[in-house]
Amino acid sequence: MFCALLGFGYFEQLLIAESQSNHLVLSRNQNEASHTTRRGSHDEKTSEPRRFVVAVDSTIKALLDGEDTDRNMQITIEDCGPKVISLGTATSDGFNRFEVRGTYMIANLLQELTLAQDHGRKYTILDEMRLNENPVDRLARLIKDSFWDSLTRRIDASVVEIAAKDPKDWTSDPRPRIYIPRGAPEQYKYYTKVAQERPDIQLDIQLLPEEITPEYTKSIYDKPGLLALEMEEYVKDPATGETELRGLPFVVPGGIFNELYCWDSYFCALGLLVNDRVGLVKSTIQNFIFEIEHYGKILNANRSYYLCRSQPPFLTDLALRTYAVIRHEPDAKEFLRLATLAAMKEYYNVWMAEPRYDPESGLSRYRSNGLGVPPECGETQYIHIAEPYAQKHGLPTNEFLQAYNNGVLKEPDLDEYFLHDHAVRESGHDVSYRVEGVVASLATVDLNSLLYKYETDIARTIRTVFGDKLLVPAAFCAPGQEPDHIESSSLWDTRAKRRKKLMDKYLWNEKQGLYFDYNTITKQQTAFESATCFWPLWSGAASPHQASLLVSHGLSKFECIGGLVSTTLESRGELAPSRPQYQWDYPFGWAPHQIMAWDGLIRYGFHEEAERLAYRWLYMVTKVFVDFNGAVVEKYDVTRKVDPHRVDAEYGNQGVDFKGVAKEGFGWTNASYVYGLSIVNTRMRRALGVLAPWDVFVNSDLAVS
Repeated sequence: MFCALLGFGYFEQLLIAESQSNHLVLSRNQNEASHTTRRGSHDEKTSEPRRFVVAVDSTIKALLDGEDTDRNMQITIEDCGPKVISLGTATSDGFNRFEVRGTYMIANLLQELTLAQDHGRKYTILDEMRLNENPVDRLARLIKDSFWDSLTRRIDASVVEIAAKDPKDWTSDPRPRIYIPRGAPEQYKYYTKVAQERPDIQLDIQLLPEEITPEYTKSIYDKPGLLALEMEEYVKDPATGETELRGLPFVVPGGIFNELYCWDSYFCALGLLVNDRVGLVKSTIQNFIFEIEHYGKILNANRSYYLCRSQPPFLTDLALRTYAVIRHEPDAKEFLRLATLAAMKEYYNVWMAEPRYDPESGLSRYRSNGLGVPPECGETQYIHIAEPYAQKHGLPTNEFLQAYNNGVLKEPDLDEYFLHDHAVRESGHDVSYRVEGVVASLATVDLNSLLYKYETDIARTIRTVFGDKLLVPAAFCAPGQEPDHIESSSLWDTRAKRRKKLMDKYLWNEKQGLYFDYNTITKQQTAFESATCFWPLWSGAASPHQASLLVSHGLSKFECIGGLVSTTLESRGELAPSRPQYQWDYPFGWAPHQIMAWDGLIRYGFHEEAERLAYRWLYMVTKVFVDFNGAVVEKYDVTRKVDPHRVDAEYGNQGVDFKGVAKEGFGWTNASYVYGLSIVNTRMRRALGVLAPWDVFVNSDLAVS
């Protein structure tokens, strides 16, 4: 039956059978006239796509009352309603009626009506084709036309009171607050004027010191606020020529993550480039350049408590991808020059300097110099850690943590714990048993792969774009460098060759055919198996021999029904009340690991493997989208067939808590979807449209036709 279904050129409708264990997906060519074989019409029969006239509020109420049996404002396969509603056709002014059936169409109806209600409409006209739209086309369309816009932010007077509010703010006075760097006096003047003209928003403007130290950062933990980003001048009034500042836009991850994040932004940008939103990618990079120039690094995110913390670095790759698109524009070369200079400054000042650089191994580590309790988490998360120390000092736990954070009480062992805890968050893999309690000592495969890419990218850029000479002005010099000195490609080529040798020496395991992290304290390679072992493929650091072993030995360890799992079950180990499940461990899979593996495999010629992994991930994301009211989430359990978006670890999942319609998805998952669709072939895309699992697709005639 599956082969016959795939033979149709257009999928008019998916009808999802209401069984969690066996969802039968049916499709049909739009030109067939046998509509009534799948759903009955009271009166009107037509071979043309129908249009419905719908009363918005009353129909939403009827849907939720009759279909949303678990009362979560969503219609999913877990609801036990009849999954049918009768709608009046527009051609009959609502007199003739037609039944819409099945979870997918009913959920789509709820989504469309919720959007209409948000726009204040009492009645709306809906096309049948919108309700039974091919789910792959629907999700790709929503990402391109809706989700990116919903995730786009800028920081200026128009939204500062909203943007400056932090859902992670634990203080008793969560007022909007913004910190301005000393090197941006025009912004300090601008925001001071905003505060004076709008006293009702109670905007607090703080000027950062020239030198931002860990001690200073800790001293403002109880005054969290936004960190200013790049702004541009524009003509506010063409008649008078009056100018004004406005923030450059960027995309946020979504959910509780409402700031400019470092590595999230890279993966979001890959999707934005697929969707022809290069302007938004360019402005994101300009914001990164501003951060490096004024804060010394691309920040974990632009909140004050992240001033000492970065995240996995991707700037050079993103800048080169963007330059490839805009190279015909007059300012393209200048854009690439500034991005390259910023990346070089970040490389020298952050990743090749203490405390992150390990001079003995010559490799780098995630090793933030932040102090005390990471404030975005709140003290309650660390009560179990602090209790023994509180008892030792005879204090309630919250009082002990305050005294410890303020430096009144000293506990070296706790200092060590938080050194690693800050570094875990800098790694982006917060939290995994791979990194917990040890990552500040690890020269990780992921970080050193990224720095190898920096070195080869910078060498290639200087050589091919700037005539093998790049002048470095004072603003982008590292300590000890002479202003206006010249950098050439040969130095960066040498660095890349050296790093590859060191990665081969310390990180590569020939017997296992995998890369592993290296502990710079114990001087031993770890044995923890992580999907980051594929990152040297992405960066080009692996030899063809190493790539072949990674594919033959590694893929089988990590490949699951929904794509790559973050770690192996064996490395994660057994769970217990004192050893809980972490979100970056088995059985969860994340968009960044998928994308890095896809690109890495393609780079070394393993196209079939990349397509297979992409198909598995896309199938899982599409199935959740169809079965669960359009949900697109932060992470997935790639071992589960029915409800992989259910994540019982740490803070749960982002992207599941919405009413009626998902308006954002989740940033890097959105990106992985449109990016993955650019990797799979047309036959695979058609099979995804009818929710064919990989094993069904690969054994069908379509897979080889």
